[in-house]
Amino acid sequence: MLTVGRVAAQAGLSPKAVRLYEANGLIDPPERTAAGYRTYTNDAVPVLGFIRQAQALGLSLKEIKDILDLQRRGEQPCGLVTDLLDQHLADIDRRIADLEALRTTLQYARAQADQAVGRGEDAVVCRIIENAPSL
Repeated sequence: MLTVGRVAAQAGLSPKAVRLYEANGLIDPPERTAAGYRTYTNDAVPVLGFIRQAQALGLSLKEIKDILDLQRRGEQPCGLVTDLLDQHLADIDRRIADLEALRTTLQYARAQADQAVGRGEDAVVCRIIENAPSL
């Protein structure tokens, strides 16, 4: 039997993370000693490692729980994982496009600021922001 500190160390996590995963139903509730301490079996370590790796891939705790729930019911979760990864890739592509559009807008605003300074224009507060195109 492993304490929360030991199981966390073996999985490369903090004890707080292990308790969080337990509270969110990602791992089964551990046995408790008479004094109330959590005790885990060695079987918890690979599950915690899976959770850590899934989070490193950008999956949310809810998504990870859905994957683990499928596996616990004896179903193959790889189709769900593929769908989730595709969704995350699409989200990243959208964010990249949004950032590129923002970059273009900022470059334009910066160029306009240089031109306004060259013309000696006054502003209510700051011409850079007042004349910036809307996104």
